[in-house]
Amino acid sequence: MATRYTREHEWIRLEGGVATMGITPYAQEQLGDIVFVDLPEVGKKLAKGDEAAVVESVKAASEVYAPIAGEVIEVNSALTDSPGMVNESADGAGWFLKLKPANPGEVEALMDEAAYQAYLETI
Repeated sequence: MATRYTREHEWIRLEGGVATMGITPYAQEQLGDIVFVDLPEVGKKLAKGDEAAVVESVKAASEVYAPIAGEVIEVNSALTDSPGMVNESADGAGWFLKLKPANPGEVEALMDEAAYQAYLETI
């Protein structure tokens, strides 16, 4: 499955019924050096648009919102000790959490790569 994006600069990738999410490289560039990531508890149910995590950088703290509804089934606990992984690989090893989607079809409604790149050119 291709990666999908939100206007708030989260990305999500659905694979085998599990949705992995994080923030985009654009978002981490805007934040600067990330020093802390506050992740939700496994088992937490998120509605689309709910605060899913908080990222703190040397510049600011920023909320990360759930692009779709679902239940948190895993968090990237490596970020607790190494939040800089988000700077190094925002759309890879710096992922935040994995969700069991309430409605996998919600992913399709998000922007694809081309639409997200076009959106970035407008901001």
